[in-house]
Amino acid sequence: MSAKDAAAPPQAAQEKAPQQENNAGQAVQPVQQQERQLVRTANVDLRSDDVLKAIGQVKDRAAAVGGFAGEENSTKSSGSVTVRVPSAELDKVVRDLTSVGEVTRSEVRSQDVTDQLVDVEARIATQKASVERLRVLFERAGSTSEVAQVEQELTKRQADLESMQRRSASLKGQVSLATLTVRVATVPIAAPEPEKVGFFGALAGGWDALVTVVGVILVGVGAMLPFVVALGVPAALVVHLLRKRRRVTRMNEAA
Repeated sequence: MSAKDAAAPPQAAQEKAPQQENNAGQAVQPVQQQERQLVRTANVDLRSDDVLKAIGQVKDRAAAVGGFAGEENSTKSSGSVTVRVPSAELDKVVRDLTSVGEVTRSEVRSQDVTDQLVDVEARIATQKASVERLRVLFERAGSTSEVAQVEQELTKRQADLESMQRRSASLKGQVSLATLTVRVATVPIAAPEPEKVGFFGALAGGWDALVTVVGVILVGVGAMLPFVVALGVPAALVVHLLRKRRRVTRMNEAA
């Protein structure tokens, strides 16, 4: 195997060693044979007279099922906390929040990342085989230029492999631990207004824009009015005096 062959893209290298690639790829199961991998997230709004106490209870419930607390911020009247809990326990934790405070909004979402995980794992298997072949070639390299070429390509392939492995670990972490964000307030948190779409949404948006423009114009007129009055009165007086002087001059000339 030459340095040129080693520097070829992973797909071309795969064709040169099909048996090794197949063995490495056997660990990756077809999508239809795998359990669906879901990234679950939930958002819950609570009303409670004691914000700090409610946030503490949310963290306690997360810890009770093997989870942990993440980002948190609070004031006397409102606050929020984000916790990570095992995905299988998410529904239970969300239901238990009814004992913490009045649930005013609850939303649970799932994103299927099965295909992404299968793709990443397949790429990892291929990249591992490619890296191993380059390592063997590196040990057999003779000339200095060949060593440098193989080493450069090996470094690049190794970095790509580590990036894929981090991506795989991140996806698996998101699948195993669901993310729950809880907002707490002493008064019910207003639900976000639905986005306006279609003809009536555009009409409402145009009306709002018109009102805004008219308001800006009126503000500008109001700001300029004092200057108009302050400068306009003396200017009008000067014009009046000039006209009067011209009339007197014409009368004198006529006489």
